Amino acid sequence: MSILFPTQQEADSLIEMEKHYRGSMVFNFPLPNERCVVPLISGDKKHGFQLDINRGRIKLTQATFQTRTKEVVVLIRLDVDGRPHTNPDDEEIQSPHIHLYREGFHDKWAYPLLPGTFSNLDDLFTTLDDFMGYCRIVSRPSFQKAVL
Repeated sequence: MSILFPTQQEADSLIEMEKHYRGSMVFNFPLPNERCVVPLISGDKKHGFQLDINRGRIKLTQATFQTRTKEVVVLIRLDVDGRPHTNPDDEEIQSPHIHLYREGFHDKWAYPLLPGTFSNLDDLFTTLDDFMGYCRIVSRPSFQKAVL
């Protein structure tokens, strides 16, 4: 079974679409080496999405936040305090950086973050909130910080 990847126009439309969490569950913000997946839906209920939060296993400050559709199509991915990324043209992009879907390349291209895009990358909880805004998640899930 092959996945039909969206055109750039379709992906841009999905990225701009308002996304909603319709449940009432309060999620635990993942600890290091943990992940969390939250189901989302478009306002017209025609498109499903997932919000993923993945934490690094060794570096406590490392995290990946992403939104997906069709289970495997990454629309936006933010990598915080990870390794540099090498783009298909061999340009190296330092972390933190953001990946945006690009037709024919999927999430293989990374871009430097524009200043002020995220308010405090040193605080992953705040970064998650900023990321949800960036991805147009308007009805947001609730998260609590885990107690060690």
